[in-house]
Amino acid sequence: MVPILVVAIAVVALSARHAPAAQVRYFEVPNGAHPHDVAPAPDGTVWYTAQNQGALGILDPKTGKVTHVSLGTGAAPHGVIVGPDRAAWITEGGQNAIARFDPSSKVVKLFPLPREFPNANLNTATFDRKGILWFTGQNGVYGRVDPATGKVEAWKAPKGFGPYGITTTPNGEVWYASLAGDHIAKIDTVSGDALMVPPPKPGVGPRRIWSDSKGLLWVSFWNSGEIGRYDPMNKTWKVWNLPKSKGGCYAVYVDNNDKVWVTDFVANAIHRFDPATETFESFPSDKRGASVRQLLGRPGEVWGAESGVDRLVVVKD
Repeated sequence: MVPILVVAIAVVALSARHAPAAQVRYFEVPNGAHPHDVAPAPDGTVWYTAQNQGALGILDPKTGKVTHVSLGTGAAPHGVIVGPDRAAWITEGGQNAIARFDPSSKVVKLFPLPREFPNANLNTATFDRKGILWFTGQNGVYGRVDPATGKVEAWKAPKGFGPYGITTTPNGEVWYASLAGDHIAKIDTVSGDALMVPPPKPGVGPRRIWSDSKGLLWVSFWNSGEIGRYDPMNKTWKVWNLPKSKGGCYAVYVDNNDKVWVTDFVANAIHRFDPATETFESFPSDKRGASVRQLLGRPGEVWGAESGVDRLVVVKD
């Protein structure tokens, strides 16, 4: 594919204000679960992927009770999101399938990838406006599942290894970030083709991606410790440095107020960035090596999975 012309503008954020600790709460999950991704569920519980235990975890924040649902032999789930059907949809790398968990019937259903795409190393998923699930696989794969028919299709990524985070914009566009491929890409949701967009400078390592309410794309730059914002209409980038770190920007999530949340492995913290004032607030973990790999929220709260210490964390807005 032909790269789109990109204009880069760098803005440096020099410091971050530490937010009150009272806004942060932690929930223990079973030892060795290695929670990877997290998704606040429609019923008030919180789903997470217990990657090392092959299960979908369900936390009741009111009681602290945790339940694990086995996803099958050899399961190693990575991502989880809430579908339009209010079910949990999981990128299940261990079985090379997309898994659906029905919270009402407690049934787990698998949608295996086509045979020509073994060991895709499934990563993240998103639903488009037509109810189709799109997914990424770090071993150079992206694809879709039609929940109505069960049909699964996949394509080889244009630069091979790397597809990681994925998002849907308000107007229905689907974009993914490629960590190893060092680009973001727009997927043609009809043909399945991917149109690559290079980052503002080589080697930043786009890891995860999220759209705000205006369709601007926010990207975590893992290698350089920056947040990038791409404007698809004007084909321009703007970049902000993390307050202290020169690497380790992992997750990105934009809340319902268009505040941008990121995780910083080096600073062992979650940061909230206000695009209007270009300032950061920081929520450091109270344990070393928290390693929050993904963020997701609902109005008034943002959840993360502290994979390094077997906890979930919530920041109340």
